[in-house]
Amino acid sequence: MDNKARAGLIANRLEEVDETTRSILEHWMKIAPDDRLAHLLRDASRGLMRSLQLRLSEHGISFGHWVFLRVLWTFDGLSQRELSIQAGLMESTTHTALNRMQELGLIERRHKPGNRRKLHVFLTAHGRELESVLVPLAEEVNQVAVAGLTSAQVEAVRSALFTIITNLAVDEVEAAGRGQRIVSTRELARHGRRRGRSDKSPEPDN
Repeated sequence: MDNKARAGLIANRLEEVDETTRSILEHWMKIAPDDRLAHLLRDASRGLMRSLQLRLSEHGISFGHWVFLRVLWTFDGLSQRELSIQAGLMESTTHTALNRMQELGLIERRHKPGNRRKLHVFLTAHGRELESVLVPLAEEVNQVAVAGLTSAQVEAVRSALFTIITNLAVDEVEAAGRGQRIVSTRELARHGRRRGRSDKSPEPDN
């Protein structure tokens, strides 16, 4: 089935699709087909995530836990901060997820020999065994996502995405040189509270 036929098929079956996926499809097929590339990338990522979650759910694993398992299968024994950086998530989010993953018997936290200051995150035997079960599911999602594309088209997409990642990394380095930085949600909240106080009008004298 070519891309045009595939698009026609899904257009005729939109009512059968989950409302979240339907809203994504309707946005690109009807509302704003020429919307920004960043939005398109985000929605493609959402589609990949949902497709994988469908498969992970059959094994009792959430997508949130998959994010950390995927990192630990390669870099077992990271500190919580290192794991947060690798996963691209806030430490508070990581802490909450790790508590649940420990309850499920997927990971354990312990000190490394000679370092009693930091706890490091290690896979349990069960967490390690899941790699051979779950990775094929992610590979299947990738195959589903590129159905109808030639090998050359897939390579072109990979090359273009890597260029985008590189361009944005350069932009971030240049921004740092200008004194700009990404602030945490907590810092933004503090700034908002301070601004709110400063914007208040003084009480009138009676």
